Amino acid sequence: MHEIKLIVDENISWRLKKHLKDWQILPVVQILTNQRINDHAIWKFAKANNYHILTFDEDFTDIQNLQGYPPKIIWLRFGNSSTAEIALRLTDLKIEITDFCLTKN
Repeated sequence: MHEIKLIVDENISWRLKKHLKDWQILPVVQILTNQRINDHAIWKFAKANNYHILTFDEDFTDIQNLQGYPPKIIWLRFGNSSTAEIALRLTDLKIEITDFCLTKN
């Protein structure tokens, strides 16, 4: 199976990386430290470095509507969940997420 690279937006705990050890995950806090990173900077970094974006933030879909893709957005649309619950859902959907990220359309 191909590996996908995900940037975890700041609205999701960086601790998710600990739960998904076999995924290539880069928490936003590791891109630039000691400053708040706006969505456009995250988008540009993801595009330049072949990452996709994992987020609860619908603003990324607005950027995608203007800029197209890559990167692709994995927009989590479920309520408050623990980091472990998010990891479990992502693990359950890993094949679908991988297929989505690797599909050209």
